[in-house]
Amino acid sequence: MKQILMVLLAALPMAGAAAEGSAASPPDGYPRSYARIIEAAQKEGSLSVYATTDGSEVAALIREFEAAYPGVRVEYADQNSTEIYSRFIAEVAAGQGTADLVWSSAMDLQVKLINDGYAQAYASPEKPNLPEWAVWKNEGYGITAEPLVIAYNKRLMPPEDVPRTRADLETLLRTKKDFYRGKVASYDPERSGVGFLFISQDVQISRDTWKLVEAMAGTDPRLYTSTGAMMERLVSGEHLLVYNLIGSYALQRQKKDPSLGIIFPADFTLTMSRIAFIPTEARHPNAAKLFLDFMLSKRGQSLLAQRDMAPVRTDLGEIGVPRPPAEQVRPIRVGPQLLANLDQLTRLRFLKQWKRIVRGL
Repeated sequence: MKQILMVLLAALPMAGAAAEGSAASPPDGYPRSYARIIEAAQKEGSLSVYATTDGSEVAALIREFEAAYPGVRVEYADQNSTEIYSRFIAEVAAGQGTADLVWSSAMDLQVKLINDGYAQAYASPEKPNLPEWAVWKNEGYGITAEPLVIAYNKRLMPPEDVPRTRADLETLLRTKKDFYRGKVASYDPERSGVGFLFISQDVQISRDTWKLVEAMAGTDPRLYTSTGAMMERLVSGEHLLVYNLIGSYALQRQKKDPSLGIIFPADFTLTMSRIAFIPTEARHPNAAKLFLDFMLSKRGQSLLAQRDMAPVRTDLGEIGVPRPPAEQVRPIRVGPQLLANLDQLTRLRFLKQWKRIVRGL
C-alpha cells in the first residue's frame, strides 16, 4: 500500500495574515469556551493525521477546515490500517509524541488502541448530533456510516438473477453453481482485517451466514485483500458479483461506470464506520479537537458525503448519497465488543470453520 504525505497549506496569503491578528469564532451552537480551544490550536499551528482514507477523498474537507481556522495546517498521511497501527505503536514506544488524530476503517484495531489507553477523552460539541452506537467513552468517534453492499455487473449478470437478500444469493449460487463458478468475489478473512470483521459480524447477526458461505464455496470464489482489485475485475466482467463490498467505493465507481449495480441487502445491511481518536500523547491536541469536530459537523459530513462516504449524522436531510432504509441498517457498534475479533482463540476458531467450508480443510 502506498503512503502519501500531503501537506495542505492555506491557499490565500490573507488567510495567514488573519491568523496573526485574530482567532476564528466558535461555530454556531458551540459553547463560548470553545474559543480557547481555537486559540490554542492556532498557536499549535498544525496537526498530523494518520488515516486509511485516500488523501484525494478528503482534499476538499481539509481545504475548508484550513480556511475556517487560519493558521492551522493539516499534515495528512494516508496508509493502510496495518501500517497505521504499527507506526503509531512505534511512536508511542519512542516516547517523543504521536500523530494528533488517528482515523481508520479497521474498527477493531482502533478500538484496541482506545481500550489499551492510547486515546484521550474529549466530549465533542457534536456528540448530541450522533447516534449512540457511534461514540465510545468520549474517546472513539465513528465518522461515517458506510453500508456493505452486494455489487454486480449489470451488463453480464442476468437481471432475473439479481438477489435482494442473502437467502436469494444463497439460492442463486446453489442452483446456478456452474454458471457462477469463478465469478463470485469477496474479501479474504484470512488475509484481510476488514474481511474478517465483515464476515464475522454477519455471522453474529445471523448464523445462516454459514449457509451462504457454503453456497459461495461451491462456486470456487475469488478472495481479495484489495477493494480496488475486486472492483476492477467486477467491471471488467471477470467477476459477476462481489459480496460485502464497502458501499462508498462502489457508489463512487458507479458514477463513472453505470454498468455497476449495487444492492443494499434487504434482510439486513451491515454498516461500517471509520473511527477517529485523539491520542493521549498527541503533539497538537487542540488542533486535533478542531479537526475532529469539523469532520462531525454538518459541513464536514456533507463534504464527506460528496465523496460517497455516508454521514454518521442523520440530520442532514437529502445528501445525494443512496442509503438503505433505516429499518434494515445494522451498524457495527464502536465499542469493546469489537475486541473479540482480536482474541486469537476466537479468531482461530472462526477461521477454522471458514477454511473447512471454503477449502475443505
